[in-house]
Amino acid sequence: MKWTPQDIETYLNAKEYVDTAVVPLLAVSVGGEMKQSAAGAEFITLLSGHLERQFTGRLLLLPPFTYLKSNYGENTIRDLREWEANLAKEECKHIFYLTSELDWRTQEGGLIGTVIWLPSIPLEHMNDSQKMAVVDSQVKQLLELFTQKWHENQ
Repeated sequence: MKWTPQDIETYLNAKEYVDTAVVPLLAVSVGGEMKQSAAGAEFITLLSGHLERQFTGRLLLLPPFTYLKSNYGENTIRDLREWEANLAKEECKHIFYLTSELDWRTQEGGLIGTVIWLPSIPLEHMNDSQKMAVVDSQVKQLLELFTQKWHENQ
């Protein structure tokens, strides 16, 4: 389910069946890294949207956790932990973070959720069908990871 009024209403009515939250982690850079930042955001956004469609009814796709890459540090991690605390309070059993930022891999031990790092694939010169083929192949790999994590935590 997406972060829309209609899907949230469905979520609230079927909350006991939705045990997973997906949070895209998007770094925003300005200046020299702006294009790379935008490419990473496009990739993670497409990927998380496609993933949500595969697991509609099982997971809730939250809005992206967006931060300035130049300010990434303890404050960013503290803010994300607040998101986790609120999700855990709402009995969200599984939290997955999708990111193309390598820095997050070192933080997984300090988070409740699972950080999934995927190197950003530049999509800018692809047509829509090529983009979807690339994203679809990535989602197929994620399906196995999600299923494995769900079985581990039963």
